[in-house]
Amino acid sequence: MVRTLSRYSRLFALALALALAAALPAAARAEALQVFACEPEWAALVKALAPGAQVTAATHARQDPHYIEARPALISALRRARLAVCTGASLEAGWLPMLQQRAGNAAVRDGQPGMFYAARQVELIDQRDRIGFNEGDVHPEGNPHLHLDPDRLAQVARALSQRLAQVDPAGAAGYQERHTAWQAEWARRGADWRQRAAPLKGQRVVAQHSTFAYLWRWLGVRQVADLEPKPGVPPTPAHLQAVLAQVLAQPPIATVHALYQDGRPSAWLAQQLCEGRAPALALPSTVTDDGPASTLEGLFEQDIAALLKAAAPR
Repeated sequence: MVRTLSRYSRLFALALALALAAALPAAARAEALQVFACEPEWAALVKALAPGAQVTAATHARQDPHYIEARPALISALRRARLAVCTGASLEAGWLPMLQQRAGNAAVRDGQPGMFYAARQVELIDQRDRIGFNEGDVHPEGNPHLHLDPDRLAQVARALSQRLAQVDPAGAAGYQERHTAWQAEWARRGADWRQRAAPLKGQRVVAQHSTFAYLWRWLGVRQVADLEPKPGVPPTPAHLQAVLAQVLAQPPIATVHALYQDGRPSAWLAQQLCEGRAPALALPSTVTDDGPASTLEGLFEQDIAALLKAAAPR
């Protein structure tokens, strides 16, 4: 009798589980699309276009994306991925190939539909035919930090929505619908940012590296000096003194560095310029884990607001 009741209990539990599963929408029953994003900006874009996807970001806003350790957790995430979204243009050259090799996932090898490079979807600035000896961390393909141009980001979003549909045909209609809505909202935001940021056109900044070069161009801001003596080479006292002499007569509105960079050189220069009249700004160069810049639109909102505040008359 006890065995009979136990058997009926198991049959009832199984029937209940099948009934609940049948009641769920098909999208909920389907396995989530596994996506590996090399940088936070691409993780955020994937989530906007494919909110049901399970996304792993390899880096965060306080890490230099050039230098990442191929950790076991990242190898495992790339092994599971049906789509990998990275910048390209050699930004991840120091770690992504090793990660691909160790993951052993044929779907995300270069040349496969599951391997998406954002830099291949747009024209990059600062392309070089050749690089001379000892020129520093220069990318011959062009500046890879393209996501800080809203217009180029929109181009990437269009290509990414198409790639999502290619690797996940069952969700193609949803990707197209969300992309259409995203593009309309992004265009509205872009027009608003241009209008609000008009006072920044022609303003001068000193920044570290070419991280924000696309944003400067989009806003019409001029980077008049670099805190680095060569790309990727940390600021030196001698170089900072030279930069100070260069901009002392016409101080910039701010000295700028990314969250992952050492803020001391920027702060030193700001202090020397008219007793701190040009503030040192630590700007997020990508989407953050939390706070105002935790979305793509929030990233631009925060950076533009900080620059406008720096440019405001005192």
